This record gives sequence, structure tokens and C-alpha cells, in this order.
Amino acid sequence: MLTSTFVHLNGIGPSTERRLWEGGIADWTTFRREPNLPGISPSRKVLYDIDLASAQEQLDRRNARYFAGCLHTRDHWRLFRTFGPRALYLDIETTGLSAHEGQVTIVGLYRQGRLRTLISGDDLTLGVIQEELDQADLLITFFGSVFDIPYLQTCFKGLRVSIPHFDLCFAARRVGLQGGLKHIERELDIARDSDLLTLDGMEAVRLWHQYRAGDEAALDQLVRYNAADTRNLEPLAEWLYDRLALRYGPPSLTPAG
Repeated sequence: MLTSTFVHLNGIGPSTERRLWEGGIADWTTFRREPNLPGISPSRKVLYDIDLASAQEQLDRRNARYFAGCLHTRDHWRLFRTFGPRALYLDIETTGLSAHEGQVTIVGLYRQGRLRTLISGDDLTLGVIQEELDQADLLITFFGSVFDIPYLQTCFKGLRVSIPHFDLCFAARRVGLQGGLKHIERELDIARDSDLLTLDGMEAVRLWHQYRAGDEAALDQLVRYNAADTRNLEPLAEWLYDRLALRYGPPSLTPAG
């Protein structure tokens, strides 16, 4: 999908991009090979060819951060097949207050089949979060662009998020799925342990306070709840990418493309 993308070029929007696809211009190589393209002036074509050559060079270098800068955030889903193997799935728990009054209690981090849980008062630090982000090529959250990342950046001053961000909440809305993560999981038959099905953000706050009062079992349940939220982002991302590719990608693109 990434090498079929043209909306990062100045002056090309979704409609023009689709006209290119329908005209047989399915990827960067084909675009650059054609001497003339309908609706694109020769001088503009030269500039686009230069931009596409730069994009190809950055792709060859596996520089995901380059595409975070030139693609609109709504199009970061297009990077999933290319950079998904080094994606970081992230979900946080908090005390339920605003970031200026509350605190982050748990951060779940899932990458390449490995789950890491950071706990306030133990290993939850700016340095550890930054290290995890710096090792990733793509960030995947659910509503994280509005909640998780701003909350973390308020509580951990100086936290940098320079990688592309595939926010599954807004991707889900684009394909007609409404509601929160748990509701969407039920619609798509994405499973979690039965004792976690009724837990929500308010319960997560209660469990944290129970733990702080000495209930270690409450922390165990909170960690498992966060782990389910974090791990389940991966199958949801797979499902959403396929639907977005079918709806917004070139006609020739298969879901695995």
C-alpha cells in the first residue's frame, strides 16, 4: 500500500490519487516511468518524480519517521504492512483524572509477540517509555492520539513520539465501527478472558486504589486487564488494515498487499 500512495505529494488528494490508480498508475515506479500523465504538468511531474525518488530512498532505509512527517495522520494506516513487524502496541491505565491532576498507573507495551508491563512505583519511567518508542517503527493505539499519548507527554515531560501513529479508534470509524475497544472486540469476536469482560476504565481505577491499599490480587487483575487491551490491538489492526485497503486502496490491491 505504501508504494501505491500518492497523497503525500503536494497537490494530490484522494480523488487525484484514485484517478491515477484507475489510469494504471499503481505505484511509484510506474508513475516515474511515465513521461507524461493526464492532469499533471511537465514541470509538476519533475517535482513529483524527485519527491517519489526521495520517498523510495527513505523506504529503502526503513525510515518510518520520514513518512510520519509527509503523510497526514489519517493515512498512517498505509504504513502497517511495511512497518508493522516493528510496531509497538500501547495502552495505558490512569487514576481516571485529567493528566494535570492524575497519574499513569500502568503502561502496556506489546511488540513482536512480547508483552512488557510498566507499573508506577516500579519500572514506569520516562527513560523506559522513550526507549520502547525509539526501538519501534510504528505506534498503534486505540484513541491514543487523543488520550494515551497526550496523557503520557503531560506526565512525562520531554517524551518524544516521532514515529507514525496508527490510531485504531478513528480507523474503525472510517469503516463504520462505532463504540469503544471492548464493544468492537465483541463485534469482531476478538476474545479476552471471561473475568475481564466486564472491566472498564473505572474498574481499572478501583483496582489500582485497592492495590495501593495492599491488595496484590487487584494489581494482578489490573495487569491482566491492561495486557488484554494491549494485545488485542494487534488482531484489530490487522482487520482494520484489510478493510481500509479494500475501501481506500487501489483496485488491484489485495488485503495482504
